[in-house]
Amino acid sequence: MERQELTLQIKQQAQELGFELCGVCPAVKPTGMTRLEEWLAAGYAGEMHYIANRHEAYRDPAHLLTGVRSIVMLGTLYGTSPPRVADSTEGRVARYAWGEIDYHDLVRDRLHALADTLRELEPTANTRGVVDTAPLLEREFAQLAGLGWVGKNTLLLSKDKGSYFFLAALLTDVELDFDAPHVADHCGTCTACLDACPTGAFPQAYVLDATRCISYLTIELHDAVPRELRSGMGNWVFGCDVCQEVCPWNRGTPVSDEPAFQPLPEMNPLELGSLFDMDEAEFRHRFRATPLWRAHRRGLLRSAAIALGNSRDPAAIEALAKGLRDVEPVVRGAAAWALSQFDTEITASHLRQRLVCETEESVRCEIQAALGNG
Repeated sequence: MERQELTLQIKQQAQELGFELCGVCPAVKPTGMTRLEEWLAAGYAGEMHYIANRHEAYRDPAHLLTGVRSIVMLGTLYGTSPPRVADSTEGRVARYAWGEIDYHDLVRDRLHALADTLRELEPTANTRGVVDTAPLLEREFAQLAGLGWVGKNTLLLSKDKGSYFFLAALLTDVELDFDAPHVADHCGTCTACLDACPTGAFPQAYVLDATRCISYLTIELHDAVPRELRSGMGNWVFGCDVCQEVCPWNRGTPVSDEPAFQPLPEMNPLELGSLFDMDEAEFRHRFRATPLWRAHRRGLLRSAAIALGNSRDPAAIEALAKGLRDVEPVVRGAAAWALSQFDTEITASHLRQRLVCETEESVRCEIQAALGNG
């Protein structure tokens, strides 16, 4: 089959499978390695050690597939309805996690189907599908494939589709017909995303300090959230959409009709008080198939405690008192800080009672600080 016809059929099949964006680029060595190295050297990756550990693999997509010649870059829309306004004891979840399943599973199935199509058309083809879990600079290759440009918030932006989409890639050793790269930057003088970030996670345009990003703090960080960043987290408990919500390119963009991405009522937003009644088994039962599983029970409850503290709603005190007795030290520490935001005799009493029996030094420090003694 002619290269042009083969590429056209792959693109048509990608559209039928639900990939609203599709472009093809050569599997060249990425030019962004210097930026990645500078980013790592600045410490902006935080606890995401897997990036540095796989640093060399990012240098060449051939590390992912021997003999790779082409990369089919794909985008799947996940934006749906606007977020519902959260009550004071509810927490916000990033839009991509509102649905009933983990997007990795859905996108991976679509990638497998697209790879099957390519092998039917070219039986000798070797392929590998990637859904943001392999060492591939997806945004750079997506730009090379003509899907959009990297915005000042470091996300890929499309003039037609905005930024509420998942990126995926299908690597193959078949040479396909390549699209023209997207060379224009349409951010202009706009700094809405940089100005709106609640925790100041952008030291400059096009650079993200992940250690200050709410998505990192609520998902990747396993330890206590630095005290100076807790108030900036507001009521976010899993991920953050602020820099996307304020982006002009996300106004009037198409939404996804994929049933699996439609928001579950209990996820948009998430009721927080009941989380402190869940043990590990209950957490597994409720969240195992969703993106929230990635935060683990301790991470989600830690973030929930911070959100309740930021709410300063007395209705949250009972749940936070339970958090102060949780099996996980990081949850107890966050609950101690949250209780200190109320500055009442009731919360002080909870803190003093816990201090008597607390054996974890990090939690004792949190309690003492909450009582004004640390």
